[in-house]
Amino acid sequence: MVKKIKRAIISVSNKSGLEELGRLLSENEVEIFSTGGTLKSLSDWNIPVKSIESYTKFPEILDGRVKTLHPKIHGGILARRNVDSHLESLKNHEILEFDLVCINLYPFEEVIQKSEFSFEEAIENIDIGGPSMIRAAAKNYEDVAVLTTPDQYPDFIKRFNENKGALSKEYRFELAVDAFNRTGEYDSIISEYLNKLQGDYYPQTMNLTLNKNQTLRYGENPHQNAAFYSNSLTNKLPWICFHGKELSYNNILDMDSALSLILNFSLPVCAIFKHTNPCGVSAGTDQVTNLKNAMKADPVSFFGGIFAFNTKIEQATAEIMAQEFIEIIIAPDYSPEAREILMRKKNVRLIEIPDFNMLKRGQFEIKSSAFGFLIQESDRYLVTEKDLKVVSQKKPVQKDIEELLFAFHLVKNIKSNAIVFTNNKTTLGVGAGQMSRLDSIKIAIEKSREFGISLKDSYLASDAFFPFPDGVIKAIEAGAKAIIQPGGSIKDDEVIKAADDAGVIMIFTGHRHFKH
Repeated sequence: MVKKIKRAIISVSNKSGLEELGRLLSENEVEIFSTGGTLKSLSDWNIPVKSIESYTKFPEILDGRVKTLHPKIHGGILARRNVDSHLESLKNHEILEFDLVCINLYPFEEVIQKSEFSFEEAIENIDIGGPSMIRAAAKNYEDVAVLTTPDQYPDFIKRFNENKGALSKEYRFELAVDAFNRTGEYDSIISEYLNKLQGDYYPQTMNLTLNKNQTLRYGENPHQNAAFYSNSLTNKLPWICFHGKELSYNNILDMDSALSLILNFSLPVCAIFKHTNPCGVSAGTDQVTNLKNAMKADPVSFFGGIFAFNTKIEQATAEIMAQEFIEIIIAPDYSPEAREILMRKKNVRLIEIPDFNMLKRGQFEIKSSAFGFLIQESDRYLVTEKDLKVVSQKKPVQKDIEELLFAFHLVKNIKSNAIVFTNNKTTLGVGAGQMSRLDSIKIAIEKSREFGISLKDSYLASDAFFPFPDGVIKAIEAGAKAIIQPGGSIKDDEVIKAADDAGVIMIFTGHRHFKH
């Protein structure tokens, strides 16, 4: 059932597209009512408009806090046009029917994202009348159309023109769904802001509002549907994919893991990831050397991997990568020469992240389970030298401390049980995701031997304590000269003794980094 629009209420904070919309309605003899700044703008454009105040015979009060909260407004929106008693009420109380409600809410989101704003300013930008009118119109979608954002205007105008001022019931329902999504999002952002003000990051009711950025080709496997959503406050992708195929579900997971690792380092670093685990990482001042070392650490697994850098990719680095099969390359920028070289490869996804600082703002991780949802603070803690406790008889020199911290910053990004051997700020062997810590050590050793990499005088990091000395003994036999781990096992004394018996450095951090 199509319904012709004869009368509209327009009250918007965002004036984008307003003139075109207002002119369309006016030229089609739609009677427009408005308030405040919207009324002034329409008048300035010589678009016929009437004030809400002149209709309700009641002025705006309380510094504009009350404008549209009136029976003559809500009655005209909520009345069901096919119910005789409703129409009789409208007639008895001289209430006009409204067929279109166009509302932009006060810009609460924009206010709280400013670098400086007051609590009072935030409170005054909590819209009351706007959400009430939007919800009323959406509830009565069979008779009323509702617009909540300028993004909807082009499609509205197109449909309006095609149907000579009438809108289908299906389209009005579509707009109603969008309207309830918008008011839900708005309330969610306000509640999140107020909860944080009182220091409650885990309130009794968690309101989570996300905006869909894109539908993905599929999830982890082709038979699973998937989409990517972002926080409604940012509502934009932190990356620019300027070349290659669309990103998949697994690509985004791998990107997240790679970025979580390289954000830990101020030194230039290259990290290569496969299935959310690093297979090669190297840090230093020379980008090309970092890349070569990271590839050398596991010359098999980097095939089809995700290559992440925290510095601009230069020509020499691009020339090396252009010879390999790589799924994704991530960097803050690319030199013109690097772009030209890498874009010759048809399918490689080239990702630019202009603002790495934006990635550091995530505070929570959310995982679904069969029982509900798990929400935790993101593991952003970086162990520093002040956290370290030397428990072995042999003491480290400064180079040992720097190498061990590098290894420990890596191991926090590897799936538990996690083990990594390093030297010269480069991975030598990685053991990830095993049921036994000893098995992870064995895998790391076997991988290094497979590629002819020596573990002599290497540094070993473990994401959690060693429950028994067997893992430490195995690592020492393979060549580890220093070990960093959280400590905390009931058998710490035996573990430390194993290190002392071999003349190996052992340091406790006091911080565990499980990653499930």
